[in-house]
Amino acid sequence: MEKASVYVESEKEALRFKWLESEKAGCDLGEVAIRRWVKEHWGGYLRARWIEHLQGKCFWVELDRGDFGILKSQFSEDALLLDRILDRIKAGKENLDIILWAHEFNLPMDRVLHILEMLDINSRRLGHRFDS
Repeated sequence: MEKASVYVESEKEALRFKWLESEKAGCDLGEVAIRRWVKEHWGGYLRARWIEHLQGKCFWVELDRGDFGILKSQFSEDALLLDRILDRIKAGKENLDIILWAHEFNLPMDRVLHILEMLDINSRRLGHRFDS
């Protein structure tokens, strides 16, 4: 099983972003570019790593050990619904967005809420070291 650190890997991503943005600007943007990456990309980056962790693709050491691979065992009877919810989570949607979507399309709200409660997005957020 692959193990990795969200913080170590995100730093690599932020440094790549800094390099590209500095090249475009013609000078080293330094910490300004790193802070911009955090502001613009940290949330999506973390969410994508969290989903990999839930799917059992990569064990991210900062994430909840009990969540690793949970999608393989917990939602087999709701696989299609789970995939649709994960698509929305990957797109940056929050619980309320997903609930409104499910309501609009007359999806089984009890199953949607069960999945959202099990995933518990709000308790899985991590701050970046540049977060204020």
